[in-house]
Amino acid sequence: MIREHFQYRTTITTILAEEEKYINAAKIAMVDARSELEHEILRDPFFGSTYDPYTTEVSSAVAQRMSAASKPAGVGPMAAVAGTIAWYGVEAMQDAGATFAVIDNGGDIALIADHEVTIGIHAGTSSFSGKLAFRIPPQETILGICTSSATVGPSVSFGTADAVTVFSRNVSLADAWATSLCNDFTECSDEFFQSRDLRGVCGICAIAGDTLCRWGTLPEIVKASVDPALITAGR
Repeated sequence: MIREHFQYRTTITTILAEEEKYINAAKIAMVDARSELEHEILRDPFFGSTYDPYTTEVSSAVAQRMSAASKPAGVGPMAAVAGTIAWYGVEAMQDAGATFAVIDNGGDIALIADHEVTIGIHAGTSSFSGKLAFRIPPQETILGICTSSATVGPSVSFGTADAVTVFSRNVSLADAWATSLCNDFTECSDEFFQSRDLRGVCGICAIAGDTLCRWGTLPEIVKASVDPALITAGR
């Protein structure tokens, strides 16, 4: 397996693949997606700055995915940017023939896998951080695994959760909902999840301090020793 760090402007990723040609396909697709998005923001700067769902017509496919995800989640379209760019990268790898492809764009992951994959949970100072992982079974269809945190990383968050991870086949939607739920999170309760229209979301794991709560269908959570050196970060 090849593991490669790839950074283009503020897109900072780790790409996993079996062959170099799939890595190259991912890079090209992610740069193209970013360029398309940058042109959209030049055309309409409000798209890149609003924290509210975006209802104005957009001209690019990248922006359309982000805008569509922003509406049910109640966030701005840029809340879905990292997951969307990772999604384009994995789509390109799959189109090139890959059966194993993982892109981690700063904690927002898109993947397909012909074998089991273990993804560690990083949740800041929570007692669960670095000690648990999701055991992902083989995935023929692209899966989004996106995480937002109020205590880790540079992203703007208005909540208190150390990590909210959302699983969805729509990677943009997973990213948008991770941001939205993390923004609103105060405590674990059935009502917190049931009061939202989570259509398209497979499952959610929320961690705050010593509390872990789940909603929907999640992969198995197993004990693990997570190497912090594997966390995607800028260089």
